[in-house]
Amino acid sequence: MAYYKPQQIALNTIDTGVTKARSSWTQMLVLGFLAGAFIALGFLLDIRVIASMPEEWGSFANFVGASLFPVGLILVLVAGGELLTGNMMAVPLARMAGRIRTLEVVRNLFAITIANLLGALFVAYFFGHVVGMTETGPYLAKTVEMAGHKLEGSFLQMFISGIGCNWLVALAVWLSYSADNISGKVLGIWFPTMAFVAIGFQHVVANMFLIPAAIFAGYYSWGQYAMNFVPVWLGNLTGGALFVACAYFTAYIRPMRAGTAPASPADHTNHTTQPEPAVQPGTGAAVALPLQHSEQAHV
Repeated sequence: MAYYKPQQIALNTIDTGVTKARSSWTQMLVLGFLAGAFIALGFLLDIRVIASMPEEWGSFANFVGASLFPVGLILVLVAGGELLTGNMMAVPLARMAGRIRTLEVVRNLFAITIANLLGALFVAYFFGHVVGMTETGPYLAKTVEMAGHKLEGSFLQMFISGIGCNWLVALAVWLSYSADNISGKVLGIWFPTMAFVAIGFQHVVANMFLIPAAIFAGYYSWGQYAMNFVPVWLGNLTGGALFVACAYFTAYIRPMRAGTAPASPADHTNHTTQPEPAVQPGTGAAVALPLQHSEQAHV
């Protein structure tokens, strides 16, 4: 199975971030709506499967739900979508590399936040409320219970939980960029996403579905949701931009700009031909190179 090395993933992610930041408003709103709906559908699947599981199953039921939730992110990254948490990593990385302006980062994150919210609210209202998929029997109880847990805690606790979430989700996106086939992308997406759900970290887009679904059912308030939205949004941004984008920019892109990029130890095992890093003339900004395949047989 072919894969791309971390330095190559970083360059590819920068190109992806540039494309995302310079998309038209129509593209961002349509693809953002789809991504919000896809994540909501993954969460709805989680609730519908685990709500009736025996209490004696304990954390195993949570594991089952966590194993199902990644279908949403798989749809986003394979079928196509613009997800806020992934953009919080890719777009800031493009800015750090000098390929886009700060205003373009703000424009993209604002547009995708609104579009994701609309997509998630669509699923919460029409499938959850109108059809009743989150408002009957054990499904209502599970929705209200899970939403209540998301609303617990202080601003700082929600913020830190948001960091943990998007550290893992942004890494799931990063790993999906390491593969050149669907099976590799699915595996890369699956495990970090499953981990964040099983741990219980807070994902701003998932919460756009879960908490409004409980509100539509007559529980909690929009004010309580706003008190959750702000710290989780900021925590997700910190997790993606600082713990993934900034970390890999420092490790891989900054040395390329300085002309001191170290050779990867994996070169001796994967036999990948690494081209010289390209630098945009006059700016010192790294320019993405064509990604190289490892010379291993596909399986």
